[in-house]
Amino acid sequence: MKKRMFSLLATNLFLFSPLHLTYAQVDDQAQEEQIELVNISVEGLQEHYHTGDEILLKASAPEFEGNLNWQWSIKQDEQAEWQVVAGMTSELFSREATADGLMIKAEVSSEDGSIIAHTDDLQVHIDDHHSDHENAERIYHGFFYNDEIEDRSLADWQGEWSSVYPLLTSGKLDTVFEHKANDTMSADEYKAYYTVGYETDIDQILIEGNTFTFTSTDGSELTAAYEYDGYDILTYERGNRGVRYVFKRIDDTEGMPAYIQFSDHLITETLSTHFHLYWGDDRETLLDEVTHWPTYYPSFFTENQILKDMLAH
Repeated sequence: MKKRMFSLLATNLFLFSPLHLTYAQVDDQAQEEQIELVNISVEGLQEHYHTGDEILLKASAPEFEGNLNWQWSIKQDEQAEWQVVAGMTSELFSREATADGLMIKAEVSSEDGSIIAHTDDLQVHIDDHHSDHENAERIYHGFFYNDEIEDRSLADWQGEWSSVYPLLTSGKLDTVFEHKANDTMSADEYKAYYTVGYETDIDQILIEGNTFTFTSTDGSELTAAYEYDGYDILTYERGNRGVRYVFKRIDDTEGMPAYIQFSDHLITETLSTHFHLYWGDDRETLLDEVTHWPTYYPSFFTENQILKDMLAH
């Protein structure tokens, strides 16, 4: 474990975790007789939320073919009646966290309207305990103790990720830079800073198990396997710190970097939905890189959700 000194403007993220649920296929003639259980994956449910956080879920039912109709429902607690959420007729669910104990579920129906699948009931937990929140904010801003740092595995970054660089070049992040502008840096200066940071030709990244698949803007793909190679603590000029989690390539795939390093403002085993990535063939040289940090969000995030997250910090 090494310590380094340099300057870096911090960016932000918020956390989600995946949840695997089950749904029952319903026989039309038996009127909801359960005949088979199949896994359905729902991404996004956190262990707890703070009041005002966004609840963002994504469900999927890949075992069913054809056009599926989704419908989300909620109820305020276990004793209340289910209420259909108007307008939420896709695999995505979004709602502000306002009430502890909120119940959520999704149903899938076929073209004829019959229910063919449903999730288990999900429950939202709100914890506004200030000490926990303050500790999370402290760590996020780079002030933590060494004994708080944990090793992390690639399980924390599994899934499909998209670069935010196309959003920057299209001007869709301009409102973010205007929001950040202050007496020290103008909106144009912030945009120039983030242009250098976000620039990349790796448009998509898929992390499955111990493999990374890089997809370039020209559509070409390369895949390689990696193993955990520890972490390094970085100390910046302003006095705050960060942790780089390092992974080393373990096969001979040409064109893929020997090392990949994650930075996501987290220091414990936590599933991430926003990270900065560094890659190259020299582990030590990568640790000195603080101006170029391609940044990725989950591919299922909409532009508005990314903007909302950036503007919130």
